[in-house]
Amino acid sequence: MTATQAADTNSTTRYIEPDWFTRNVFNAVVARSTKWGLSLWGSRVLQVPGRTSGEIRTTPVNVLTIGERRYLVAPRGVTQWVRNVRASGSCDLRVGRRVEHVQLVELDDAAKPEVLRPYLRRWKWEVGQFFDGVGPDATDDELLAAAPKYPVFEIR
Repeated sequence: MTATQAADTNSTTRYIEPDWFTRNVFNAVVARSTKWGLSLWGSRVLQVPGRTSGEIRTTPVNVLTIGERRYLVAPRGVTQWVRNVRASGSCDLRVGRRVEHVQLVELDDAAKPEVLRPYLRRWKWEVGQFFDGVGPDATDDELLAAAPKYPVFEIR
């Protein structure tokens, strides 16, 4: 791991920076498709004011629905969108012309395994590389041990 990947397990500093392909190709394709109204497996474009600049920042995210509740997981750790959402407490989620203003409530570590398991079940092909070998079949203890590395927000 490089310095930008912050190899420690502290959830306040862990961040895995996207590579060139993810930043310039994959995220751009997902964001453009989502803006056109083509949600890929629950994708949305998250829009949030920058905590310092106030400028609107955007990034594609995967919205996970479990029963009647919806969640956002940050598989790369404490990303810029996580820091901006923590500062504002809310964001807009966009798909096509539909923009939904939502409040986000961060979950404590004990509540994360019940969200991480279905998240990994659905998107392990995309995000599994960031979970250090922890997958949807991990034990509750393994998911609980991994939980501090991954910010999780309930959408309200």
